[in-house]
Amino acid sequence: MASVAVARGRDPNVWSAYVQGPPIESVRRLHVTPHVVTVLRFQQPCDAEGTKMLGWEGRFEPVACAGKRVLIEPLQVLGPEDRFLLVVRLADGTEVSFTLMGATRKEGEWPDQQVNVFIEPETREALQSQLKEIRQRERLLEEATYRHYKEDTADHALAKLLTTGAINQTSFIERRKRIVKTDDGAEMVVRIFAGKEKAAVLLTVTNRHPSKPWSLAEARLRTTRPGEDPRAPFLFGEARPFALRTDRDEIAPGESGNVAIVVDRSAFKADDGFVKTLALEIYRQDGFLDTYVLLDRRLVRE
Repeated sequence: MASVAVARGRDPNVWSAYVQGPPIESVRRLHVTPHVVTVLRFQQPCDAEGTKMLGWEGRFEPVACAGKRVLIEPLQVLGPEDRFLLVVRLADGTEVSFTLMGATRKEGEWPDQQVNVFIEPETREALQSQLKEIRQRERLLEEATYRHYKEDTADHALAKLLTTGAINQTSFIERRKRIVKTDDGAEMVVRIFAGKEKAAVLLTVTNRHPSKPWSLAEARLRTTRPGEDPRAPFLFGEARPFALRTDRDEIAPGESGNVAIVVDRSAFKADDGFVKTLALEIYRQDGFLDTYVLLDRRLVRE
């Protein structure tokens, strides 16, 4: 339970490739996406004349060498069958080959933003990179374990049921429903539920944007003050706890997904009794407010 819930977005997709054996025989896969630059970073400068990609015309910007870096930028979506061979020649004549393919939403096929290529994996820089990656994996594992512990609550279980459409397995009763169209091409069906000592909100988001995915950046739940403008943003209220679940990390263009929030009766408590209204704000991936919902205390049945 937290007063502010932040979507678990991915960190920039940066990884390291450690070349074993003859570099030209060790082909690495790169996943690229339109209008996003993928950077290959080497231990020595690259040779622009010897760095080539086959069949790139009209599909990519010209491959650019910038010191120890190679820059790759697709101009259009690559089909599942598309493969492009890139050969990078370094200053000492070493050649390293890569297969470029389109990024997907499958695990392990996210767009590569930077790849650190180590031709000599036993150098100090390469060993330091490996140590950093090991420590990062340990940190992510600890965070995942802690997050699982904090989110293992009854309210999170209820929110999970809402995202899967199993509303009849809960005590919630739908009270209001409205449709919101955002300035970023998303359409939201907002459903507000009353329940026994709990209230809930279910947002079904359909992404109408032609190319950009939608994802939740942050949700905030705050008290409202008497006389305060009943429109977002709500800056002066106190943060309140809630449980949040989504059925996917991001919603691709043309697809739909669910975001569920469950609020316990205790969130309405104040020093002098109960607050009348709580304000729930939903922020999308670029940090802009997409919509807000006012929750009346009468939604929470005794």
